[in-house]
Amino acid sequence: MINTELYFCILGNLPVTPLSLEQNQNEILESGQQSIHKYLVEKGQGGDRKALNELYRLHVDAMFNICRRMMGDEEEAKDILQESFIDAFSNIKKLQQQVTFSAWLKRIVVNNCLNALKKKKLFTISLEEKHDASEDGPGDFEFVSYEAKRIMGAIDKISEGCRTVLNLYLFEGYDHKEIAQVLSISESASKAQYSKAKSKIRKILETET
Repeated sequence: MINTELYFCILGNLPVTPLSLEQNQNEILESGQQSIHKYLVEKGQGGDRKALNELYRLHVDAMFNICRRMMGDEEEAKDILQESFIDAFSNIKKLQQQVTFSAWLKRIVVNNCLNALKKKKLFTISLEEKHDASEDGPGDFEFVSYEAKRIMGAIDKISEGCRTVLNLYLFEGYDHKEIAQVLSISESASKAQYSKAKSKIRKILETET
């Protein structure tokens, strides 16, 4: 299920949430998970296949979700996922800071998705399309009234260029400057694609209502 923040991020009105007891508990759990990951990576770097299998089990679902969002196609996502784990485990001995394995793996997954998308001519064309900001919906559009599954379905229907920028900005934490660098586009083009993506998602959801 998508966090409520997704709705407000697309809406462009993300509320500030104060730290809660639950968040503090999550930080403690995260610290423990990092210790486990460090141990497994160290064992995996020594050739322990059980440790590698456990790293795969711990990360496969999250990494597949990234591939699925980025590629917009389940079979392509599975191919990228497999390629990414092969890349990671083949190079795991090069990883110096074991506690950063999750971030390192995620970077491999995102880069492999981007490389696959860049091979598609339509991806390049869609990135070059201009967007008229006047097409954007009103700022108080209530995405929160839609189910997360419908929003993800709408994201699948927008162009690859828009979907890629949206995913990088909204889900993967890239800013527009970073997106511009990895996609070899201008920062203003990244912002335009993000705005266009939100506009298209609004229209799809409204049409399907």
